[in-house]
Amino acid sequence: MKLPIVAYGDPVLKKKAVDITADYPELNKLIGDMFETMYNASGVGLAAPQIGLSIRLFVIDITDKEEPGLEDFKKVFINAQILDEQGSLWDFNEGCLSIPDVREDIKRLDTIRISYYDENWQHHEETYTGLPARVIQHEYDHIEGKLFTDKLSPLRRAMIKSRLDAISRGAIKVAYKMKFPAASKKR
Repeated sequence: MKLPIVAYGDPVLKKKAVDITADYPELNKLIGDMFETMYNASGVGLAAPQIGLSIRLFVIDITDKEEPGLEDFKKVFINAQILDEQGSLWDFNEGCLSIPDVREDIKRLDTIRISYYDENWQHHEETYTGLPARVIQHEYDHIEGKLFTDKLSPLRRAMIKSRLDAISRGAIKVAYKMKFPAASKKR
């Protein structure tokens, strides 16, 4: 089932998410719905807060048949904790399904070590570099209550404020189902 994606301005996006247990209600269905929602919106990652659930769960799929190491890179991260970030800072133009039509160059370290459970409740501690690290960091920020726009300079945030306000009001056109915080307050 395609779920509505929560838009910029909703308080759930700024709240630190909580751990879940293996008996979380209908977890497998939720994971499937998250992948379906992400694919429908042409995304490569989706975190539970983006569908209104303040839980530590995110999914990514950066599968690229042409890229070595990414031939089948579809993963579920439950109760993730980034243990270490290191390497070189690199700029990458990021966007977010909760902030449609806004893209900005964001600096992040290129290597992470992360601990998490997969959809079968198998524990993993792994190191990622490059694009996988970047996508994981972006989605991880969501479960920490952070958005990529938080990493912008105050001047740059001020320059895009009217666009962010328009998103919050629902005064934008998107090709996928969204839930707008300012629009729902009027009802």
